[in-house]
Amino acid sequence: MSWLIDFILHVDKHLAQFVTDHGTWVYALLFAIVFVETGFVLMPFLPGDSLLFIVGTLSGAGMLSLWGSIGLLLAAAILGDQMNYSIGRYLGPKVMGSRFFNQRAYDKAHAFYEKYGGITIVLARFMPFIRTFAPFVAGVAQMNRAAFSFYNITGGALWVISLTLAGYWFGNFPWVKEHLEKIIWGLILVPGLIAIVGMWRAGKTEAKSGGPPA
Repeated sequence: MSWLIDFILHVDKHLAQFVTDHGTWVYALLFAIVFVETGFVLMPFLPGDSLLFIVGTLSGAGMLSLWGSIGLLLAAAILGDQMNYSIGRYLGPKVMGSRFFNQRAYDKAHAFYEKYGGITIVLARFMPFIRTFAPFVAGVAQMNRAAFSFYNITGGALWVISLTLAGYWFGNFPWVKEHLEKIIWGLILVPGLIAIVGMWRAGKTEAKSGGPPA
């Protein structure tokens, strides 16, 4: 667990070292991380936003192929959400009964889905934890697969392309490199705090209107 925390907080150093040691095998690692983080409801703690930013940064430094990485990560993000949706649609009750299942994160994602519907799949891409649970919730709610696929592809493209290009354009600026660890913390904490505040406000609104609590 300590290694995983260190990897999340210093993903730039670990990925750069992996490229040095294993070359193009890094693309398999990147695909696996994004696919598992988005595809399995029990794995919401893997790096997402920070990983994309660092991939862009390493691409800007010439260590990775920018568009090759974007294409690979986009495929992983889309396929991961499709897997998660299928798990929710067909195996939801069994998975929810697991002692490893994060019921609190599920409840937050469900409240968000109830309030915003299908657009949740797009918005959740930028929200840690909710990103992992939103497609699962859509599956449990029996959302039409064609509609889900549209939101999945749209959200995945916005998420992967925007954050990877941000890293590519800005990640190698001296100031950014000097404060990269703080930026990684920000990419982890800020979206999460925004999601928490949104859930809290949604819960207050529903409570005042007499609806079910979030």
